[in-house]
Amino acid sequence: MTHVLAADPTLADFGKDPLWITIIKAVLLFAFLMLGILFGVWFERKLISRMQNRYGPNRAGKFGLLQSVADGLKMGLKEDLFPRTVDRVLYLLAPVIMVIPAFLAFSIVPFAGMVNLFGVQTPLQLVDLPVAVLFMLAMGAVSVYGVVLAGWSSRSPYALLGGLRSAAQVVSYEIAMGLSFVAIFLFAGTLSTSEIVKAQGETWFVFLLIPSFLIYVICMFGEAARIPFDLPEGEGELVGGFQTEYSSSLKFALIMMGEYLHTFTASGIAVTLFLGGWRAPIPISWWEGANQGYWPVLWFLIKFVLTFSFIIWVRASLPRVRYDQLMSLGWKVLIPVNLAWILLVAGVRSVMLNEDTRMIALGVTGVVVIGGLAIWMRFDTVNQRRKEAQKAQVEAEFEELSEEPTAGGFPVPPLDLPHYHGVQHKEIPSGTN
Repeated sequence: MTHVLAADPTLADFGKDPLWITIIKAVLLFAFLMLGILFGVWFERKLISRMQNRYGPNRAGKFGLLQSVADGLKMGLKEDLFPRTVDRVLYLLAPVIMVIPAFLAFSIVPFAGMVNLFGVQTPLQLVDLPVAVLFMLAMGAVSVYGVVLAGWSSRSPYALLGGLRSAAQVVSYEIAMGLSFVAIFLFAGTLSTSEIVKAQGETWFVFLLIPSFLIYVICMFGEAARIPFDLPEGEGELVGGFQTEYSSSLKFALIMMGEYLHTFTASGIAVTLFLGGWRAPIPISWWEGANQGYWPVLWFLIKFVLTFSFIIWVRASLPRVRYDQLMSLGWKVLIPVNLAWILLVAGVRSVMLNEDTRMIALGVTGVVVIGGLAIWMRFDTVNQRRKEAQKAQVEAEFEELSEEPTAGGFPVPPLDLPHYHGVQHKEIPSGTN
């Protein structure tokens, strides 16, 4: 069933499939995502439990594999409750808005190149567009609209605050994430995901554009609302978050499904845009047939699982940050650094296209990078000195307050007890309490 075909599809290869092939690919994608959610929940619980020296799910099925199925059936069969004051239409519509765009966003992810599917040569990708990456960003923004509606329609202050937090997060981190893709567009010359994978035939963009990759990784957690950036679901201050008024029923299951689909989409986009997509890593890529037929599906899944494992690892390792720290990181750090990096990449890219000035471009890039590191180290030193000075000032003020009887608190009169003034007391006989 696997024949040697042209491995790299282009935009011209899409839109030519028979309708039944398109339906088969859509069903396969849906099955992959649904099974991925079931096994992803189990895998996350198992991996976190091992990191915390626990067993995790081990009762329902072999190795607890059926635990996710049991949880899904439990939520689907639970009584569906409606709070009295909710907007019933938007309350029901919000979880659906969260799930459907997440499914659509994964439709642009290529799993392999050209394959022979039931006798038809077709790219193993549901759809590709000239603006495929922008389509993914748009679907992510629409999903957040469902989160906002879930908070607003619940008519609860805690749920509303969670929805507003999600809206503020998507504004800041969507901008930074979009800017992290600009350098890829400059190198690939396209916004098509299949052609971006083709542009990584020699070198993956994770090595050429390390700052863009690191910024995307940070934005990935903010966009998917995963720890350490899961502020819309702060249990400590928002009871549960935007889903506070949703009981553990099918609506709650849809919300959790949408969250997992966001995580899957973020992992798939990371693999596609930075990690070579379905291309085999070195030294496997030295084998001539490594990127032919259905072998690329294996390489894509390995990269996908490793990326998802990294997201789980971060969840098990880092605490939730404060909301002001989250917004400051997005607006004051990620966006300015991204803009400076784009200017550098654009300048270097325009010069390197001319062979006569290529060495000059490399020299200028080295000087700029070294200068940027020097400025950053200087800024870090100044910032460290400022923090030490603030710490010393706080300690001095504390010592000054500790010398006062009240120590900065409420005045308490001294206890006028005889034994505190040198008066001798009778000895207590031994054996008495």
